[in-house]
Amino acid sequence: MVPKRKPVIAVIGAGECSKKLKDMAADVGRYIAENGGVLVCGGLGGTMEGAARGAKEAGGTTIGIIPTDNKSDANEFIDYVIATGIGHARNILVVNSADAIVALPGKYGTLSEMAFALNSGKPIVSVSAWKLGDEIRQVEDPIEAAKIALEMAKKSL
Repeated sequence: MVPKRKPVIAVIGAGECSKKLKDMAADVGRYIAENGGVLVCGGLGGTMEGAARGAKEAGGTTIGIIPTDNKSDANEFIDYVIATGIGHARNILVVNSADAIVALPGKYGTLSEMAFALNSGKPIVSVSAWKLGDEIRQVEDPIEAAKIALEMAKKSL
């Protein structure tokens, strides 16, 4: 019997953010890694860097799908860099690579990723991010968001 693959959780949010938000993202990434998940993100700074840092600190695996064609643009905590060269269009690749999404506060890139997730039926847990409807689970605690996202992802494997 072939073992199930690990759940892949996307962490989306602001590319530039406060230390507090970056640390929240790190908590999410750390929880994902400590509980057997793989983190995928846009691979750059802000919440993406925070989430990847948290996952790496916990010994996890990180994937960064970056908008440029230069792998060195990825943050230092990314294990596997996918350099797309397609700008913000890479947002759909981040979403399609995930089994569930944790959305942290961000701007229109975050909004587009949430819309792509809704269109493809991917579960989203939002921590104070865009409020787009009842199908998005809203929570205040980033650890709770990561826990719920992992549970949702495991159901789809």
